[in-house]
Amino acid sequence: MENEASSGTIPPGAEALVELHGEREAVERRLVLAQQRRQFGTDADDVAQAGHDEREALLELDRVLTRIRAAEYRRQPGARRW
Repeated sequence: MENEASSGTIPPGAEALVELHGEREAVERRLVLAQQRRQFGTDADDVAQAGHDEREALLELDRVLTRIRAAEYRRQPGARRW
């Protein structure tokens, strides 16, 4: 029997969750690059900007993860709707 992962199909209602995880991956990449620029940068201005970019990426990552948790909760049977 073929599962969802091997068939490449997405169950109904999961498109938003897949999209959120794609957004999470992009933010995580931005975060890692900013951390590396801050850690290994040689120009003081670039290091300062990297620190700012890192803080922004962390805030965005927190927002995306919160949205993912909410989307996963909504998919549970009997989940409350506010």
